Amino acid sequence: MLNLHPLNLPPYPFKISDDNGQLSLFDEIRKKNIVLTPEEWVRQHFVQYLIRQKGYPRSLIRLEGGLKLNGLQKRTDIVVFDSSGQRILIVECKAPSVSIDQKTFDQVARYNMVHKVSLLAVSNGLQHYYCTINHEQKKYQFIEELPVYSKPG
Repeated sequence: MLNLHPLNLPPYPFKISDDNGQLSLFDEIRKKNIVLTPEEWVRQHFVQYLIRQKGYPRSLIRLEGGLKLNGLQKRTDIVVFDSSGQRILIVECKAPSVSIDQKTFDQVARYNMVHKVSLLAVSNGLQHYYCTINHEQKKYQFIEELPVYSKPG
């Protein structure tokens, strides 16, 4: 039985169903039931955090999008776009039992070689790290808080 640990994110009223001991959750982005794993629990909370606390439009969020990296097919957990279709944020989610370390940052940095966004987030539901990236200067800076969504113009 999956243990749905409380996370360091606000609780949300998810639609969870139990099919013979297999928990699933209705994903309002993908519009279907998703098997509820510890990583999915974090991903769903983080999506709701983006929408409800930070004002990111639901329609501009994609989950588990594919990308090719050095000829290998990889998946990003959460990608957020702006209204013109440019990627603005990548979020890498881990299960609460997975500690966030240099390997996690290396993974999201590799993904970002493809996406080239200026804002990255990494979360295991308990700890969250955010950084901004300046690709021209090849510099990054950790920030305390994820910025709220702002419409261009």
